[in-house]
Amino acid sequence: MLTVTKIPNHVAIKIALELKKLLVDNSLLDVSQSDLEANLFKLMEKRGYGEDYINRYKMMTRFHHQRVPLVVLVCGTACTGKSTIATQLAGRLNLPNVLQTDMVYELLRTSTDAPLTSVPVWARDFDSPEELITEFCRECRVVRKGLAGDLKKAMKDGKPIIIEGIHLDPSIYFMDEEKRDDNSKMEKKVAECEKSPASVESKTERQQENELHEKRMDDSQECMSEEGGISEGLSCAKSHVISSSDSAYSKEKNPRAEDEGHKDLDLQKNNTTKKDKPAAEPIVVPIVLRMSDFDHKALLEEWTATRASRDNCLPQDHRKLINNLKLIQDYLCSFESQGLTVVDISANSFPQTLDWLHSYLLQCIERGLLAACSESPKQGGS
Repeated sequence: MLTVTKIPNHVAIKIALELKKLLVDNSLLDVSQSDLEANLFKLMEKRGYGEDYINRYKMMTRFHHQRVPLVVLVCGTACTGKSTIATQLAGRLNLPNVLQTDMVYELLRTSTDAPLTSVPVWARDFDSPEELITEFCRECRVVRKGLAGDLKKAMKDGKPIIIEGIHLDPSIYFMDEEKRDDNSKMEKKVAECEKSPASVESKTERQQENELHEKRMDDSQECMSEEGGISEGLSCAKSHVISSSDSAYSKEKNPRAEDEGHKDLDLQKNNTTKKDKPAAEPIVVPIVLRMSDFDHKALLEEWTATRASRDNCLPQDHRKLINNLKLIQDYLCSFESQGLTVVDISANSFPQTLDWLHSYLLQCIERGLLAACSESPKQGGS
């Protein structure tokens, strides 16, 4: 948590050890969270890490307690530092889940009937740049379906996740945000309709119909991700729906349960209220990494030469590979006009870029928390 606030790692370790020594010396072996933080903040201020760092600590504590979902997308072509950036940010921000689209691509390609090939899209021949980008977008959509289970689980559990790789098309995730806005409007309409007088039985019946509809939609939309073996969240959601319907069926068949019918309905009503309570809006942060043409070309030539020697699927024409990757990079960067963050990567300024991304993600988390807090009173009032 200290490292998350941008305190250097070696200083964070010293402060943590000092706090431990302070508690042990004063025999404070059973301490409340508020007392722990009070002592911690004194030690932070003593070392010159005052109000700004303390506020960041409190903000991140709220973020974890409120379980606001965070999805960080690190996009870019080969050799732009995606894996390094994702790993470093995960370490700094204490985010344990890092998912690589390359791994998802291979799982889908080898374990399912997904229309994916062993030859990367940037290593194939195309008649035009438009054809290359069209195929790239198609593969990104297939990978997005493969990510559905992991994303659904992250949203449900309120756990942060970093996704990095070449198979990330920002436009797909922009569309997801638009769909989410439409869904929230629909939820408000449903809530207004449910305020009208209705019997408990009709509400229960309508809820069961909605659950069956959701199950059918999940079955049709997420079948590919289930076959890939990477959709644990979706499987858990489906088993929950099935077990709920089974229990309802058993109660209906058991006449001796009539005495407890009203209690069950009240309990079901309370559970429905909790279940229908909208989750916190996820914080989605897409980032595209871009490297200067000169540096990128040098790295790509070295990388393709290394891969070509052990990977027969790569052609020997390195200029074609580099040109294809450049086209994909230009496509990804084209979303900058829509508000997407494009970060220039350089070997000389890599630590500074990492620091900037650290601060940028903290700002995004803070804005997401403020939005979640502003939504809470409205939900409570409704």
